Amino acid sequence: MTNKEETIVALATPSGSGAIGIIRLSGPDAISIAQSVFKGKDLTQQESHTIHFGNIVDGDMILDEVLASLFVAPRSYTRENVVEISCHGSAYIIESIIKLLIKKGARGAKPGEFTLRAFLNGQMDLSQAEAVADLIASNSKASQQVALQQLRGGFSNQLQTLREQLVQFASLIELELDFSEEDVEFANRDQLKKLTHDITRIIGSLIQSFELGNAIKLGVNTVIAGRPNAGKSTLLNALLNEERAIVSHLPGTTRDTIEEVLNIRGINFRLIDTAGIREATDAIEQIGVQRTMEKINQSALLIYVYDAEQITIEELNQDIANLQKPGISMLIVANKIDLFSDAQVSALPHNENTVLISAKDKVNIDELKNAIYHAAIKYELTGNETLVTNIRHLEALQKTEESLIKVLSGIDSDITSDFLATDIKQALHYLGEITGAVTTDDLLENIFSKFCIGK
Repeated sequence: MTNKEETIVALATPSGSGAIGIIRLSGPDAISIAQSVFKGKDLTQQESHTIHFGNIVDGDMILDEVLASLFVAPRSYTRENVVEISCHGSAYIIESIIKLLIKKGARGAKPGEFTLRAFLNGQMDLSQAEAVADLIASNSKASQQVALQQLRGGFSNQLQTLREQLVQFASLIELELDFSEEDVEFANRDQLKKLTHDITRIIGSLIQSFELGNAIKLGVNTVIAGRPNAGKSTLLNALLNEERAIVSHLPGTTRDTIEEVLNIRGINFRLIDTAGIREATDAIEQIGVQRTMEKINQSALLIYVYDAEQITIEELNQDIANLQKPGISMLIVANKIDLFSDAQVSALPHNENTVLISAKDKVNIDELKNAIYHAAIKYELTGNETLVTNIRHLEALQKTEESLIKVLSGIDSDITSDFLATDIKQALHYLGEITGAVTTDDLLENIFSKFCIGK
């Protein structure tokens, strides 16, 4: 845990040489420590949210010309005094300034310690603090929007409302315990049952949102599979609009997986081109086929590609039956329709999960991209959705749901107030774990140790 009496310092920009580097100080002595090495205006006498030009000096030696940005508590990210020194991006200059600031009384910050202080000082709750890390790591428009929505408190506000409603009933039940000898009932059981049903439904919806939230955050594992020479590599190239995979008329050209990222409407799909599925003719091809099956089992979406000219209906149905796995969405892609007449194309078997394409001529590739998107994302994203993206939150919500089910069972069984209060308290505890109303040092250490230093 952090000692808030100490002033911490770290580089807030990526390490290495660059145009500028920003060194961040936070703590009670941040301004005075910065002033002790700053030659320019007296920073201790300046207003918050002002920027001042000057030199960083070590005795008579000038280390660099800098800009010092001043944020006076509580009007800062951490709600402490904060100074951000913008210097030239030389690794030597940055290291020299940080060493000087430590010499003057600062301490090197631990990973995530600035955000930890923001949480401990009430600037944000725990789920918002975790959203900071998600926002930094976001690599698509959708993941950025979800993290930003959580950082703004969308998830927290919804949980806080649920928690407040439960707290009210818990208080009434606690009051009943104080008058247990008089056999009075302050908490209306029908109202409590309705509230618990409502909260359980909302919690269940949040739990279900994790699949989508996790896909947005981490991307969607998408495997392209099929028989040799079905056109899998040609399709990968067409989707990426570049010659990424080697294309050959010879079967078995792809012997290992090829992985690339395709962004469709803000969602990252991790495309994995695999070896053709058939009886292997040598040991290396056999390994490739085994890896194909492993990748399919690990995927969220399977794009099965077949050569519409070469395969029979029986073979097609057999392949689909063999490849379908529980929990894995599947798209059927009939390739090489450029070799067919319009009448023959219309006669090909297809349903809502089938797309007819020519990968070579890039026919219906945009249609396929739309199908890929909707196979993973079932509705249009607005950026205002409350989605669960964190496994810690998911587990806490699942435990909350279990406790609420016990509350409902207890009401139906007409259990005594003390047992009912215990189950409600348990639900409140798990909800509180998400926002940080309930924390332990180990929990905070585990969360913030994964942050980058300087944030």
